[in-house]
Amino acid sequence: MIIQINKNLLFTTFGVACFEELDTVLQTMAPSMAEYYLSDLASSEENSAYINRSNIQHTISLDEYYLYLDYNDDTFLEFVQNSDTYETQSLW
Repeated sequence: MIIQINKNLLFTTFGVACFEELDTVLQTMAPSMAEYYLSDLASSEENSAYINRSNIQHTISLDEYYLYLDYNDDTFLEFVQNSDTYETQSLW
């Protein structure tokens, strides 16, 4: 699912001023913490959006989350919900 997120909210969440700094911060942050913040941002925005993939200027990927900056300076968050289940059947 792809949602458009408020760029100012994204930047203040991670304490950065631009998209390039966001990439640096996310690469140095603990992955679980970065995923927690991105999950929180995804749950705060409920409207799915369309993104023209040929208009993407910069991409940041973190496991199941992708952040996109397009040439219109809009930011998008894509998250892939993994449907794998790791539960095992009982042996008894």
